[in-house]
Amino acid sequence: MKAEIFAIGTELLMGELSDTNGSWIASKLPPLGIQVDRIIGIGDDLEALTAAFKNGLGQVDFIFTTGGLGPTQDDLTREAIALAIGETATVQQEVVQKLQKYFESRGTPMPQANIKQANLVPSARFIDNPNGTAPGWWAEKYGTHIICMPGPPSEMHPMWNNEIQPKLQTLVNDEVTLTRNVKTIGMSESAIDEILDEYFGNENPYLGIYSKADGIHLRIIARASDQSSAMALIEPVESAITSRLGDYIWGYDDDTPALCVGRELIRRKMTIGIVDCCTGGFLSDNITQIPDSASFLKGSIIAPTPGFLHNLQLLNLNKELGPYLNPHFTQKVSENIIENLDTDFGIAIIGVLGPDELENTPVGQVHISISSHNQNKNVSLKLPPRRLQIKRRASNTALTELLKLIKQAN
Repeated sequence: MKAEIFAIGTELLMGELSDTNGSWIASKLPPLGIQVDRIIGIGDDLEALTAAFKNGLGQVDFIFTTGGLGPTQDDLTREAIALAIGETATVQQEVVQKLQKYFESRGTPMPQANIKQANLVPSARFIDNPNGTAPGWWAEKYGTHIICMPGPPSEMHPMWNNEIQPKLQTLVNDEVTLTRNVKTIGMSESAIDEILDEYFGNENPYLGIYSKADGIHLRIIARASDQSSAMALIEPVESAITSRLGDYIWGYDDDTPALCVGRELIRRKMTIGIVDCCTGGFLSDNITQIPDSASFLKGSIIAPTPGFLHNLQLLNLNKELGPYLNPHFTQKVSENIIENLDTDFGIAIIGVLGPDELENTPVGQVHISISSHNQNKNVSLKLPPRRLQIKRRASNTALTELLKLIKQAN
């Protein structure tokens, strides 16, 4: 089965926002046996939208859209579908009442403009949206399902998970595609390519290799008549990757370094403290994206320069200790944060973010130390002199090395 995805909104074409919805939806379709033919951005233009829907009708099995379901004059998704399929939309009073109750719950009257969100054509039904005012549409015409979702991910994701995906599973009976992502760090792309040489170049299962901000990812893609058969194709390749790459693997599928670390710390009831003199809080921000981070993060110090650390009584650093940009000083900082915050692990990152060198040390030189009460792990990186790349690589390396120490802990 084939699909198209429309990301609707002039703001996307102007570069004011980036479309993340299209790739998110595309990632959900292969396991259902749906192949994406194209993802296109379309502005708030009634003629262009209508033409796009007309072109897809009868040519693909599904058209998925995000955006254009709001109450304003430039929200034209519903109008374009009505024109494309030659039907007239009418106001559904039960939805008007539902919208009125939504606004009443927020202590404000419903603007009259929102009534357009209660419009529906005969070939469509509403998709419930408990997280916003814009219900989705599910229309079917000429053998094509048109599935319209709101633009905000906080509304679109729950709608997909609760309403759309379960319905799609009942409609699709063709070949399924399963993917498995294996995530590594610390080994180059070329080295991994050489180690797994015999698995590349095959069609089914297919093995792809990708360089990402958090390391090298390996994606196994298998196609079969059912999920169990597809999984049987994936398993021997994944087994080979696991046995050959071992400790270089830090996660799978939707894992992030911070999520893996947080999951292990929570499970083991362990805690961490951070001293960050390199990423400007990037490391702490990643960790605090985890809802339960307060249960394991006992404190984070973000310093502008290494010399600033001597001014902090909490770290209790010897004034004679130096120079700053070396593994010995970084390890002393990580050890002291454990002692003074009473944590199981301490992380220290000290490096040169730029734009100028520091202590005759070039931009991109980073020292990372991760300490526990009985061991230390020191890593030094020489990174390209690009600020965001330094922040990402330093943060991800610290988290993946911490993950190894956590797993080794009793």
